[in-house]
Amino acid sequence: MTIGTWNLENLFRPGDPDGPEDDATYRMKLAAPATTIGRLKPDLLGIQEVGNPDALADLVGLLPGRWHSALSAHPDGRGIRVGFIARTPLTTVADVTAFPALFAPVQTQDTGAPASGMGRGGLAVTTEPAAGRPLTAAVCHLKSKLLTYPGNRHAPRDEGERARYAAYALSRRGAEAATMRALADRLLAGDGRTHDVVLMGDLNDQPQAATTQILYGPPGSQIGTPGFTHPDRGDASRLWNLAPRIPEDQRFSRVFEGQGELIDHILVSHALLARVESAGTGADHPLPSVSARPAERQGEPGSDHAPVFARLAY
Repeated sequence: MTIGTWNLENLFRPGDPDGPEDDATYRMKLAAPATTIGRLKPDLLGIQEVGNPDALADLVGLLPGRWHSALSAHPDGRGIRVGFIARTPLTTVADVTAFPALFAPVQTQDTGAPASGMGRGGLAVTTEPAAGRPLTAAVCHLKSKLLTYPGNRHAPRDEGERARYAAYALSRRGAEAATMRALADRLLAGDGRTHDVVLMGDLNDQPQAATTQILYGPPGSQIGTPGFTHPDRGDASRLWNLAPRIPEDQRFSRVFEGQGELIDHILVSHALLARVESAGTGADHPLPSVSARPAERQGEPGSDHAPVFARLAY
C-alpha cells in the first residue's frame, strides 16, 4: 500500500481569483499532478491547497481507475482546503477547526479579534485498504512561515513589524499543531499499538521544529534516536515521523530561496511502524525555488512542493 501527502499549490479553475488565466494553462496545471499521481500510484493521498472542489474533480477525472475523494468543509480566507483521494471508499470522521479546550485564542495581527481555531480545517477519514483492517488518516495544512502583513503585503514596513508577525505566525502554527495533536489522541483511541493511524500534511516546518514535534506526542523514540529500539509506555500515544526513512538526497519537499526544506510529513502510529517498507519524495521535475512572495507562482503549472510518500506492507 502506498500513502502520500502533497500540496497541489493553488488548485483553482480559470476565472477563480487565484486560478490560471486560461483553459490551456489550466490543462497544463492539471496534467502535471495527474502524471505524478499516475506514476506513484498512491492508494491514499492527502492533499492541500484545493481551491475549487470542481478542480479536484477535474484532476481525479484524469486519473486511471476509480477514485474516491473527501474534502474539508473549512477552507481558509483564500478558499484553499485539505482533503483526500483514495482507491477505496472514505468515511469522514472529523473535520476540526476549534482549538482544544483550555487553549486561549491567539493573536494573529496587530489589531482585530484573536483566532480561536485553525485557519484551514483538519480532516480525518477512515478507509479499509485490506479487509478487516481499517486505517484512519488525518490531513492538515498548518500556518505558513511565509508572512502576510496588513494590506496583503509580503514585505514589512520595518523590523518591528516583521518580528511581530513572525511571532504571530509561530503562535498560530503552534496552536494548530496542538489542535491536530488533540485530534490524533482521539484517533489513537488510547493505544496506537493496536490502531492504524496516519497523520500527514504540509506542516510548514522541518522535522525538528518545535511545532512539528508537538504532533509526535511523548518525546523520545523517534526513528534514528537511541530510544527507537526500546519500547516504552509512550508508544501507545506516540506518532513517528517517517522523514528519516527518506533517502538523504531526497529529503526535501520544497525549495525556498535556493535551500531545500522538508516541510511536508507523514507520521504513523506504532501499529504501522513495523510495516513501513520505504519512504521518499516524488517530484517529476526539479522543484522551483520559491520566495516570500507566493503570488509570483499564480498560474504556474505543477506544484512548488514535492509529494512525500511511504510504502506499507498492508
